[in-house]
Amino acid sequence: MMATGGAVKRVLERMPLTAELDMALRGRERASGGFKLEELRAALPEWVAAAENSPLRQEEGQKVLVYATLHYWLNYACLVGLALNGMGHEVTLAYSPFNNWQKPVAKYDMRKRELYVRDVLEPARNLLNIETFTGTGQRETIDAKLIVAIDAVSTRDVQYSLQVESVDTESELYKLRQDRNYGLAQQALQWLQREEPDVVIVPNGLILEFGALQAVCEHLGIPVVSYEFGEQQERIWLARDRAVMLQDTDAMWEVKRDEPFSAPQKMKVKELFAARQQADLFSNFYRKWQDVPSEGAQKAKENLELDDRPIVLLAANVIGDSLTLGRAIFSENMSDWLQRSLEFFAKRDDLQLVIRIHPGERNLPGPSVADLVADQLPELPENMRVVAAMDPINTYDLIQAADLGLVYTTTVGLEMAMSGLPSIVVGQTHYRAKGFTRDPQKWTEYFAELEGNLSDLKGARLSNEQVEMAWHYAYCFFFEYPQLFPWHLLHFKRDAKDYPLAKLFTAEGQAQYRKSFDILTGKAFAWEQVQ
Repeated sequence: MMATGGAVKRVLERMPLTAELDMALRGRERASGGFKLEELRAALPEWVAAAENSPLRQEEGQKVLVYATLHYWLNYACLVGLALNGMGHEVTLAYSPFNNWQKPVAKYDMRKRELYVRDVLEPARNLLNIETFTGTGQRETIDAKLIVAIDAVSTRDVQYSLQVESVDTESELYKLRQDRNYGLAQQALQWLQREEPDVVIVPNGLILEFGALQAVCEHLGIPVVSYEFGEQQERIWLARDRAVMLQDTDAMWEVKRDEPFSAPQKMKVKELFAARQQADLFSNFYRKWQDVPSEGAQKAKENLELDDRPIVLLAANVIGDSLTLGRAIFSENMSDWLQRSLEFFAKRDDLQLVIRIHPGERNLPGPSVADLVADQLPELPENMRVVAAMDPINTYDLIQAADLGLVYTTTVGLEMAMSGLPSIVVGQTHYRAKGFTRDPQKWTEYFAELEGNLSDLKGARLSNEQVEMAWHYAYCFFFEYPQLFPWHLLHFKRDAKDYPLAKLFTAEGQAQYRKSFDILTGKAFAWEQVQ
């Protein structure tokens, strides 16, 4: 009987040098399983030359570990690593050669990928130390506290992958994520304890191997800077010793809240808010927030057949989105909060509840919030409306029509406050507890807030001072929290061409971006040092 492809690979992976021979015979540019780095191969000579010729290489730098997995993050990490090398840092580039976090990879294919990546990175070997993290892990060799953190990352991985909140810990996907996260943790522990870098740089910091490495660094007390990208070009989010996806703005707001909020600053955020309302692009933002422009509150009420009873607007997040994972305060998750809220409003026919499904659902494969509503209320009560992701209803018209807002972590809660609408925030989001939202800590407080606000809707409206504070915070979050950076992940190929690495090492490049790179390497803080 002829052996299957999988069986052949299992035989080959036990034989020495078979992967090397395969690569030699089939050509060095042959990637395994879609893991392809030919754009990196083409760009690398120019990046290496720029770093080698940098006038800043003699500066005193840090010992830095830059980590990536997935081919697009590896492309990005390589450029960042060479940029740091050109500014005097001793850089190790560590990678895990996975191109899919949901599918297992045969050991034979992993060996071929390692050889392929090492071949691609060969031109940078004099500038970057190269490490591969590909092991599989056993929890018995990891500290109990770290096991808890790694299991939490693995749970978030499944939630993120399937866009769900309930996770089957016996599923193959969960076991795969555990295996990879434990493997990363084991190798990272050994390397970090041996090499003792000054700082570790990792994308995201919350999910996948990124989250596992973040957890290991926090466990060992090694400084870790995580980074991600929002919706603005030439901007980067940075966080030290905390996953950047948590968007912790406390230090920034501590510094900024009592500073003057100038007329030009307010005008800038007003222009942004107007663009969001009217489904327009704004400045360096690369996407719209609405599909249809504002038609006014009355038109929205007519479209949804709403009457004169008070309106409560519940703005949902995408289930399993990385901006909702790990954000529960008193509910189990967003779905739990939604279900308890539906129970409450199903008994209140003196009110109208509008559930706004997040427009981002349209592009994702997971279940919809609308499915949760239908499962709980097969016959939707007459006092409830569900606005689907594709429905041509402008969210800002709903805000204007509403008397009270309910949110988990969506930015709509901030925009409610900017409109004077009281918003009850139940998830750990960046604008919570900043002075202009209702912030219950437990279920009893949540329902007390609901009852209290609904009993005096006019009195619940935000004061002028609170509205002004919301506008001030919005300015800081959108225009000061993101740091200047030359390359955005989403537009990486274009940005790397438009802003060559050599330009970063000029006086102009350093004046524009040096602060961000100093934050990235732990040599400076974004806000904490000003406290």
